[in-house]
Amino acid sequence: MSNGIGSDDSDDGDTATITRTKPKVKRPNLYRVLLLNDDYTPMEFVIHVVERFFHKGREDATRVMLHVHHHGVGECGVYTYEVAETKVTQVMDFARKHQHPLQCVMEKK
Repeated sequence: MSNGIGSDDSDDGDTATITRTKPKVKRPNLYRVLLLNDDYTPMEFVIHVVERFFHKGREDATRVMLHVHHHGVGECGVYTYEVAETKVTQVMDFARKHQHPLQCVMEKK
C-alpha cells in the first residue's frame, strides 16, 4: 500500500499509447545482367570484363566466359534496376573503347 508521498508508481491518467503502423515495404525488382556471345571478342577480354565490372575471381570469370561461349549468353550477376543499368553501360563503353563488339544486356528476373 502506498501513501502517495515519494512514490514512483502513481498513475495520474496522463499516459498515452502511440501505435505505429508498419509501412509495407516492397522489394525492388531484380535484373539479370547478361553477356552475349559474338565471334570477335577475345575470350581473355570477356574474362577481364567479368573480373573488373562484376568482381568475380579468375575461376568464376572463366566459368562465365565459357558459358557465354558455349550457350550464347551468360549471367554475370543479379542487381536492382539502377545497378544493372550502370553495369551494362560500363561494360558497353569499355568494350567500345577497346574496339570489341561485346554486347551486355539486362532482363527482369
